[in-house]
Amino acid sequence: MGLLTCFLRRSYATKVTSHQAALMARSLPKRESLPGVQDIIVIASGKGGVGKSTVAANFACSLAKLGARVGLLDGDIFGPNIPMLMNVHSEPLVNEKNLMLPPQNYNVKCLSMGMLTPPDGAIIWRGPLVMSAIQRLLKGAQWSPLDVLVIDTPPGTGDVHLSLTQHVPITGVILVSTPHAAALEVTLRGAKMYEKLQVPIYGLVENMRYTICEHCKERSDLYKSQKETLHIGLPETLISLPLDAQIAECGESGVPVVIKHPESEYAKLFNQLAFHIWSKLEAQRQSKETK
Repeated sequence: MGLLTCFLRRSYATKVTSHQAALMARSLPKRESLPGVQDIIVIASGKGGVGKSTVAANFACSLAKLGARVGLLDGDIFGPNIPMLMNVHSEPLVNEKNLMLPPQNYNVKCLSMGMLTPPDGAIIWRGPLVMSAIQRLLKGAQWSPLDVLVIDTPPGTGDVHLSLTQHVPITGVILVSTPHAAALEVTLRGAKMYEKLQVPIYGLVENMRYTICEHCKERSDLYKSQKETLHIGLPETLISLPLDAQIAECGESGVPVVIKHPESEYAKLFNQLAFHIWSKLEAQRQSKETK
């Protein structure tokens, strides 16, 4: 009997046995809460260039303005933006337990690979090193005490997202996208990943939805509504943000819009988002305490 005939006659089990599942689970990291951190909120999108980092920075600062103790972790290993957006470039100090001490600005503790590598250096890593770096930023830092840790993630549904869900319990996800059909479709693919991982999705932040004329203050929508054309179950829209030159200017100067222009339309929308999410978190905590 030839080797090919033997191969064709072999049968393969399609279901994983309990023993096999136990063997595979050994290699997975144990999901543990971060000491002193009450809730973790991920800012995500399958699409790049939609403003996740800007949303993450302004959302974190808005939460801090409500009185919350907030941290901001930059999960984008290859393209970290949080050091520039939050004006935190110094390398973090290390305490006696060999834990990094995240530097603080605008009452937000920040940590990023951009603080640990040269500004002009390129990180050329494969998956295992990326996952190790995420674990180090998460569990190798003294985050405590925090009410909320906001995590800015890279585009896609790759190693960073999977590593986060494997290492720590995520309270919820805020999706970010422009209202463009192509961007929404990719973002919703990312949402499906979190749904499969049983992570709650709070809703969608529509970025660059419209502009406001400086002279007449009239609003002009940049995109048509996609809710009628995309029959794929869009999540709830939490806020719709304008496209404004001040946003880019503030990002490059390292002062978030909600700090530099607290009375702007942009800042008011972020205050609305922060209050909405903070109210949800408080309700969840009270529900756990009564059980």
